[in-house]
Amino acid sequence: MEKREPQVYIDGKFYSKSEAKISVYDHGLLYGDGVFEGIRAYNGSVFKLREHIDRLYESAHTIMLRIDKSKEEIIKAVVDTLKKNNLRDSYIRLVVTRGCGDLGLDPRKCARPTIIVITDTIRLHDGDQKEKGMTAIIAWVRRDAIDATSHEIKSLNYMNSVLAKIEANNAGADEAISLERSGYVCEGVAENIFIVHDGQIFTPRSSTGALPGITAQVVMRIGAKLGYAVNYRNISPHDLFRANEVFFTGTAAEIVSVREINKRVIGGGKPGPVTKRLIEEYQKLVKDPKEGVPIK
Repeated sequence: MEKREPQVYIDGKFYSKSEAKISVYDHGLLYGDGVFEGIRAYNGSVFKLREHIDRLYESAHTIMLRIDKSKEEIIKAVVDTLKKNNLRDSYIRLVVTRGCGDLGLDPRKCARPTIIVITDTIRLHDGDQKEKGMTAIIAWVRRDAIDATSHEIKSLNYMNSVLAKIEANNAGADEAISLERSGYVCEGVAENIFIVHDGQIFTPRSSTGALPGITAQVVMRIGAKLGYAVNYRNISPHDLFRANEVFFTGTAAEIVSVREINKRVIGGGKPGPVTKRLIEEYQKLVKDPKEGVPIK
């Protein structure tokens, strides 16, 4: 029997993956004008869905994009799409663009936003990277300033990250680390970053323009519950090189160790004990139905 194509939600209707289309005049395509969230469902529950929806609306508010549906309606659209595709474990991409306009960039020319929900799978890092840790480089391309296209806003403009990822690919590294304009560490291309030093856990200050990661916040709470001191601070490249452990966090990546940066071995060159404990506790938490919205 032929396998059924995934169904994609676009503005209240479902379309097969091969038929899921938006206008070439949509300003999300023409100008990267829109916002999105990457979300995960585990074992029949959408992990931290309400927190993701809150952040979506915060990003939209900052760029003055009015979402013409309530938060509850967006939550229902996500759950309905998962049900339509009979998925209990999934990666979800929720996208809201400025909508269809003309070739001018004036947002007032877009009558209403386009709302898209994709439910599928994602594989950012293979099993070897998860087990042994990733290699990374510090990218030459700096993070956009917080008064520019700041990564505090989860917008559709990811060129800054794309350029850094290309650099990592060219260098043969798994991932890139981005610095802010003063030279302090900001984040990975699509992940928050943490270091472990002398039994304490640190992550860059929000003033670097890093995305306030939902997974990062969960990991900070887990770390504190396990008894570690968890703090924000400025992190320099030197701090990365001398750290006992370095790891990335993100909805798609979850938690993944970094074993090498710019050919410098980090700690023991493999996932350290703190990272391993955090991964273990995180995997328990994501399967707790109380931490998400059920698919029913």
